[in-house]
Amino acid sequence: MPYTAQRPVSGAGLGLRRELLAGLNGLDDDRPIDFMEVAPENWIGVGGRYGRQFRALTERFPFVCHGLSLSIGGPAPLDIELVRAVGAFLDEFDIKLYTEHLSFCSDERGHLYDLMPIPFTEEAAAAVAARIRQVQDILNRQIAIENVSYYAAPGQRINEAEFINQVMSQADCGLLLDVNNLFVNSINHSYDASAFMQRLDLQRTEYIHVAGHYAQAEDLRIDSHGSEVVQPVWDLLKEAFEALGPVPTLVERDFNFPPLQELLDEVAQVRRYQGVAGEGHMGSLTHA
Repeated sequence: MPYTAQRPVSGAGLGLRRELLAGLNGLDDDRPIDFMEVAPENWIGVGGRYGRQFRALTERFPFVCHGLSLSIGGPAPLDIELVRAVGAFLDEFDIKLYTEHLSFCSDERGHLYDLMPIPFTEEAAAAVAARIRQVQDILNRQIAIENVSYYAAPGQRINEAEFINQVMSQADCGLLLDVNNLFVNSINHSYDASAFMQRLDLQRTEYIHVAGHYAQAEDLRIDSHGSEVVQPVWDLLKEAFEALGPVPTLVERDFNFPPLQELLDEVAQVRRYQGVAGEGHMGSLTHA
């Protein structure tokens, strides 16, 4: 059967970081943000002032989780205890969707503290899909995987889009579409970002990430999440909306935080593009 996206959140969201806690808790009720996202590893077991502030936000806003350390493509055995802890966290805060990076970050010796590329091969796709199915069985829910930025493609035998599609199809999981990662990779690996996106199984998209990056050279972009979203990334987001309608979209920022209002302005930009996309899809329905 075709995959049916869950999309348990809607609208325009913002990634929660501890530096933003006070400002976000101070927002009034006009809801400039529709949902938030957290890395569960950063919040599991957190108590005290941070824990109280986090719980207060989960009582006001819908949340999704985006993991950092599952290492779904890694050579080491799957961290079952982490998966179970994530499941308990999702249940505690009534979070409906868990996503992870399509990469690995650990081996038998421990964590590598970076997201490493999985070889683009059919064998690797099958192995990763099996691990995703194992996670889904433990959590008793489908998850989504994110297309990641990478700077080398060791052992590649199939193209990246085919690799992502094979993983999703064999695992029967969703897609967290990161249009910034897509743009960064298109520069670093010299391909057409729009054409690449069109090759993905976009109907599996649960939600979308937009973020900023660092232009180190004309042909080298670093996926930093430390600056504003640039226009080519906004343009890819609009293309995604044209294909899918106004799917949920979240602004990521990991450091170099501007005043909160500047991040809310980017969230508002997402919402404006969603509004235009929604009008276009309604028009298409009207003329059908």
